[in-house]
Amino acid sequence: MDPQKFEIGVSIEPGDIDRLGHVNNVTYVRWVQEAAVAHWKAAAPAEDQAKVLWIVLRHEIDYLQPAWPGDAVVARTWVGNASRVRFERFTELLRPADGALLAKARTIWCPIDAAKRRPMAVSAEVRARFSVPVAPQDAPRRRETGL
Repeated sequence: MDPQKFEIGVSIEPGDIDRLGHVNNVTYVRWVQEAAVAHWKAAAPAEDQAKVLWIVLRHEIDYLQPAWPGDAVVARTWVGNASRVRFERFTELLRPADGALLAKARTIWCPIDAAKRRPMAVSAEVRARFSVPVAPQDAPRRRETGL
């Protein structure tokens, strides 16, 4: 695994299963968010965690294969392009048992000041700590986003 990417296992709960018998698409969105939060908590210094909160501006998810009750699922995430107020984050949801890519996501996050609850610019150090240049073949395909 690429050391600049972060992975966590995610859990399938009984309430995650929809009428079709597989994991509901809303659960995938939750896993994308859980992976991003866990990455931030694992890599950001406590001082930055106390000052900066994150909000989602946009989610794009390609659902490729279903996850089923009993599956083990891993969320792999990394930050792509980062400006002072927008961070592009990629996430892959994988089933280790067969190596299947279940879904891939691109999310735009905005840092906000924890005290003021307003968008804030983050330091070059924070951008450097998280931002990974993304090769075009690694980025999920997307339509015009205006970003």
